[in-house]
Amino acid sequence: MPSSSALGTAPSVAAPWWRFGHVWLIIAGPVIVIIAGFVTLWLAISRPDPVVAEDYYRQGIEINKTLATPEKSLLPAMKGRNHAATPVQDQPR
Repeated sequence: MPSSSALGTAPSVAAPWWRFGHVWLIIAGPVIVIIAGFVTLWLAISRPDPVVAEDYYRQGIEINKTLATPEKSLLPAMKGRNHAATPVQDQPR
């Protein structure tokens, strides 16, 4: 079998793996995800979100008072319904 130098072509030398761009493209995806995970962790630790108000019980009592009197809570809806149900001849001009 003839050697590559006998055919007139130069012998190929394998380049190191870090010289190929597609290798870095494949490595970049997981590295970006890991970095984004650490950034998200840092944001979660450095900026805690207060979930419950200090006076949550009092606010709940106020909501229950509002819900207990439906005539007050439904007043805008009833006013609109009554206005829409008024005959045309009785509507103010």
